[in-house]
Amino acid sequence: MLTVSLHGIKLHAPIGLYPEEQVLGNDFEIDVDIFLATHNDRPLPFVDYTLIQSIVGNTFKQSGQLLETFAQHIHTTIKLNVSAAEKIRVAIRKMNPPLPGEVKYAQVVYEL
Repeated sequence: MLTVSLHGIKLHAPIGLYPEEQVLGNDFEIDVDIFLATHNDRPLPFVDYTLIQSIVGNTFKQSGQLLETFAQHIHTTIKLNVSAAEKIRVAIRKMNPPLPGEVKYAQVVYEL
């Protein structure tokens, strides 16, 4: 098994459940792990990091409210572009969510 990862993709986007989040936006951090089968008699599979970053960036240009929807969309788009992926893990963290008290981040992880 080979894992290709791109972690700590940082974006600012007007995504969130509350109206002020749609205006002010939030800071997000995204991790993507792509798990690929390997075989001793074949070259290792290749995944271009720029493809991963492009998919994440384009997804966050869309409007929406739920991180779950964004994680699923990233997962689906990667699966369409990297057919050799056996499993894909997408973690999205909303940094400093608008909650009472001090909360470093809220996180959604979609893995399939």
